[in-house]
Amino acid sequence: MTVHRPEPDRDSREWWERVARGEFTVQRCAGCGADRFPARAFCPACRSEEWEWRAVPPEGRVESWIVSHQPFVPGLATPYVVVLVRLAAVPDGLVHGNWRGGREPRGGERVHGVFRRVDADLTLVDWGPAG
Repeated sequence: MTVHRPEPDRDSREWWERVARGEFTVQRCAGCGADRFPARAFCPACRSEEWEWRAVPPEGRVESWIVSHQPFVPGLATPYVVVLVRLAAVPDGLVHGNWRGGREPRGGERVHGVFRRVDADLTLVDWGPAG
């Protein structure tokens, strides 16, 4: 399966490194304690530029999804489903990923992330039904 490779930037690089180790994390602001996802250079609540990474369960609910019948990159098998997940640990946090549920997801459905090692340089978080 062909995979679109993310291009980590200075804010997300450490998040991808942690995913490669099987850790799902969010940033916790050192100034006000607010959690945030995705990774950003500063806290949107207090503007602090200091944070730490906090491990959280890869859990949430399906916010939206799309079934694609066109390959995003050449060689990608179709159809495939991409879900947008609202994280349980960070209500404003949204993450997208591949759906591995064997059927179409349902809006609001509880989901759990599973780490999938694509190759030596890439690990992704796929999503499927919780439980």
